[in-house]
Amino acid sequence: MTSELMRVLVVDDSRIFRGVLEEALAGCSDLKVVGSVWSGEKALEFAKQSLPDFVTLDIEMPGLGGLATLRALRALAADKNKSLGVLLVSSHTRRGAAVTIEGLQEGAFDFLTKPEGPNQQANLAALREQLSAKLAAYRSRRGSRNAAPQVATAVPVAASVPRKSRFSAVVIGASTGGPEALARLLPSVAPYCPVPMFLVQHLPPDFTGYFSTSLARRCGSAVVEAQDGMIAQPKHLYVAPGGRHLVLHSTDSRLVMKLSDTPPENGCRPAVDVLFRSAALACNGQVLAVVLTGMGNDGAKGSVVMKRAGAHVIVQDEATSVVWGMPGSTMAAGAAHEVLPVDEIGTAILSHLGLRR
Repeated sequence: MTSELMRVLVVDDSRIFRGVLEEALAGCSDLKVVGSVWSGEKALEFAKQSLPDFVTLDIEMPGLGGLATLRALRALAADKNKSLGVLLVSSHTRRGAAVTIEGLQEGAFDFLTKPEGPNQQANLAALREQLSAKLAAYRSRRGSRNAAPQVATAVPVAASVPRKSRFSAVVIGASTGGPEALARLLPSVAPYCPVPMFLVQHLPPDFTGYFSTSLARRCGSAVVEAQDGMIAQPKHLYVAPGGRHLVLHSTDSRLVMKLSDTPPENGCRPAVDVLFRSAALACNGQVLAVVLTGMGNDGAKGSVVMKRAGAHVIVQDEATSVVWGMPGSTMAAGAAHEVLPVDEIGTAILSHLGLRR
């Protein structure tokens, strides 16, 4: 890992919140706030003169908005062949949720929501905790990458007539970096998948509905937020709602979804481990599991259960993961059958399902 201080640029149209962010960042080691600006235009001016390593970016600003600023910053970093992390700063609004999802799919490293509690000191502590965890994850990634990753887009292609496959469902788990990975992976898989697919992507409750709608638009197929009692259908992707675990049950040879408010696992609800354990049981091990980029180790224990039950587990490789926490811990647990770049996972899924692209 580099020993140099990470250079951080703060971008927010609120002078007060810029100050709050700077104060929170002052409590984080190994970084230096090198600039604090109030607009996307000013952020680009700064970055053209001296590209920072990391940017906290308000996504709802007048003038050049957050998404346009994100795209321009990433293009600038790519031109300079440099790595740039962008952390989206979002509000708890409908507009904030929708734009955040789009930004994550376009390559933002991660996001945080502005604390809105009545106690300013508690808000500052919560913000500092969020920043510390996300910056630590980015630093670990930065240490193993020197250049900006190439951005690729998955192109849907026709699949052949299916051969017989033993798998009755596909389950996917993702966290940090997941929206971008899924936007690349799913358009080439979801329209052709002959079995139901289930997804846990770590997101807050207000975000998963917009996330499902965005995936449906990108895939051109049925992507819906899971509901309690819903019966799974082929060629459908079901997204676990934020704040609730997604549990699968087998009833009369049909997969039925249940939503649970049991305590978080691995600090997460929904948790990948909960979905994976239930799928292993409900499908009698006839499951294809995929663990994508993400912070932490959610999915590792569930993948061990999957493998013992007879499931097949694919994990995303380190080189194409934003954070290799979840895939890496799954591999370390001995639960991975395959370790693949994100752009090869779609081909592998279809092949295991008896389809050839």
